[in-house]
Amino acid sequence: MFLETQFAKYANEDIGKLVLRISIAGLMLFHGFQKYTGGIAEIKELVVSSGLPEIVAYGSYLGELIIPFLLILGLFTRTSALIFGTTMVFALFLVHSDMFLAIDPESGGLMTELPLLYLFSSLALFFLGAGKYSLDTKMSQCGCLCKKASN
Repeated sequence: MFLETQFAKYANEDIGKLVLRISIAGLMLFHGFQKYTGGIAEIKELVVSSGLPEIVAYGSYLGELIIPFLLILGLFTRTSALIFGTTMVFALFLVHSDMFLAIDPESGGLMTELPLLYLFSSLALFFLGAGKYSLDTKMSQCGCLCKKASN
């Protein structure tokens, strides 16, 4: 209990939100960069073979490149987190559906652990919001047109 009391002095939920935003978005940027440099031909095949229009594949650029940048900045965080989560639902459906509840024999964890972690983290951000260290907060505090347009 003593340690918990001592740690509580340094606890800051806004820093926790910042760490959550930067960690999931920063890690997703690696996936987005790979798609940016290597293309999305495989994603297009998966999308079309599942009966969806090919244009849906371009959503991977949105969900894995643009949205992570918005999350890092804390800009339109709740909407961005919802889009990020939707991207993970598509990833689970298109890429991981055949192994959704499969267990990795080496680690003992779910084979879909990573996309599920991204999905649930994005849901947490949706409910928590960006926190103090974000452009969302800065925009809500200013007297600019951004604030007036949102009212």
